Amino acid sequence: MQTGTVNPRAAHLSLALRHVADATDGISRAGIAARTGLNRSTASSLIDELITGGLVKETGFHKGAAKAGRPATALGLRDDGPAGLGIDVNVDYTAVCVVDLTGALRYKHVLAEDQRGHTTREILDRIARLARGAQQAADADGLTLCGSAVAVPGIVDRAHTKVTLAPNLGWRDLDVTEVLPADIHDGRTTLDNEANYAALSESALLRRHASYLFVSGQIGVGAGIVLDGTLYRGAHGWSGEIGHLTVDRDGPPCPCGRRGCLERYAGQEAILRAAGIGSDAGTSFGVRPTVAVLAERARAGCPATVKALTRAGHVLGDTLAGCLNLLDLTHVVLGGIYRELAPWMSPPIEHELSTQFLGAPWAIPTVQVATYGPEAPAIGAARSVIHDVLTNPLRWLTR
Repeated sequence: MQTGTVNPRAAHLSLALRHVADATDGISRAGIAARTGLNRSTASSLIDELITGGLVKETGFHKGAAKAGRPATALGLRDDGPAGLGIDVNVDYTAVCVVDLTGALRYKHVLAEDQRGHTTREILDRIARLARGAQQAADADGLTLCGSAVAVPGIVDRAHTKVTLAPNLGWRDLDVTEVLPADIHDGRTTLDNEANYAALSESALLRRHASYLFVSGQIGVGAGIVLDGTLYRGAHGWSGEIGHLTVDRDGPPCPCGRRGCLERYAGQEAILRAAGIGSDAGTSFGVRPTVAVLAERARAGCPATVKALTRAGHVLGDTLAGCLNLLDLTHVVLGGIYRELAPWMSPPIEHELSTQFLGAPWAIPTVQVATYGPEAPAIGAARSVIHDVLTNPLRWLTR
């Protein structure tokens, strides 16, 4: 945590902007003053500064304004100013998207190409080309990219923008600060695990400051932990590695070097093998969309496929129950491959939660599918950039 003198102007600008962002039906200057405790002249001055800086706009008369006297002017976020660039690099696809200040998706492009067999330099060059295309689309839409965020399937060192380990990409101790040309993101790039960024795509839960576990299944299995609307990364940024919790110490070997990890039972490769489809896994966005094959066979009632999905659901549900016994969260969100396979995996997951979660007699956590499909990490990454603007608008205003 940073220490030092708090800049009152920065804090007040952030406070005012967050109230504008949270008021989905609009809010007036008087409403800002009432909700923040600032006097009216100060609140009005802050709003004028945010309007001049291109972050806030006047949207007409406020619906809640009193009938007597001068009607209050409603305020809202601009959708033609700063924007965030999100990038998700996975085993067989790369996705880029642009999100505006309101959180709306303005651009998306997915390149389905297997990264295996390509050098790290080739992969990074491809990312840079896709990012440049996103910048051109943002420029054409009147948006200004104010930062970028990169999602990767692995353990990251956010402080040094370094991929510590991404085994499925063959990356270890990789510094990605030079991946993106600085002019397209104002010199600011952040990095995180794909499941963490995917968790941040759930804007409805975040607005309610909910606590939830976002479970993301692609080639591996990961989770994003959100506590009271805030992503929890842990002391080193390694939280959420649910795929490497031990199911059976004598179980099959895992690429992480241990044995019997959850990924070996409920990961995509394990499900494919159990269903008799083969284990040449691709993601649900990539060049080998094997999840579609699983879903098609399950819909047709294939006994081996349904059995494989049911067994994986029970193992995953049992592990989730253990996580919830520790964290006491209210929601489980199924993302990645689990979103597509939820019709067959949700029932056994819910069964395990109802029997293995200690709080089940009083409050069973809700199990729901993710809002977005495989594009969730890129969207969440872009929204994390926008969150930084909302949290520290002074940095944008003085750029």
